[in-house]
Amino acid sequence: MQADYTLLRELADSWGLLLMFLFFVGAIVWALRPSAKAIQDDASQIPFRED
Repeated sequence: MQADYTLLRELADSWGLLLMFLFFVGAIVWALRPSAKAIQDDASQIPFRED
């Protein structure tokens, strides 16, 4: 039991951190991609639209 916990903790400490960092970088790249400009411009105008 103790060996399983230690192995899982070591994996979470190293690979888990790497995966979370890659996800964070991917989310930033996805949000700032040039093709998303039209979507972001449209979303920024939502509060000013009148029904």
